[in-house]
Amino acid sequence: MNRVLIILAQQGYQDKEYAGTRNGLESAGYEIMIASTEAGECLGKFGGSALVDLALRDVDIKEFDIIAFIGGPGAAALAQDEDAKRIARDALAHGKKLGAICIAPTILARAGVLKGKRATVWDNGGVQAKLLQSEGATYTGESVTRDGDIVTANGPEVAEEFGQLLAAL
Repeated sequence: MNRVLIILAQQGYQDKEYAGTRNGLESAGYEIMIASTEAGECLGKFGGSALVDLALRDVDIKEFDIIAFIGGPGAAALAQDEDAKRIARDALAHGKKLGAICIAPTILARAGVLKGKRATVWDNGGVQAKLLQSEGATYTGESVTRDGDIVTANGPEVAEEFGQLLAAL
């Protein structure tokens, strides 16, 4: 199948993280689909845009091999989104690969899928690291961290590496 679902915030996703992650996955031959809270268009923090293929509520995890959450200021709201958290939990329950970059690992933490796992996150003064730890994760502080079928990364500089590592799972 080789299909990836990239999840973007409707407003304020991180353009460079999306582009780098997408490049890393496409170069490995993956077909990309985009999901967000609603169908339509997502707008990036730096002016980019992406068309949404699926609303989060309509995602069937069985159709994808990899689920990747992209960061940016808009991604913080997804940590409270029940559909986003369900997708993260379902991904692991169905043996799918799961990734999150920048602030998006907080979505995985809130979904409960980082308990007992090593993970990294973009950390603003200790806030995000503490959130991961409060949800049972071991914060590594690394640029990219892999623990089993979960890959987390801390920002745009490592987005392509993040995508390539996800593809290599």
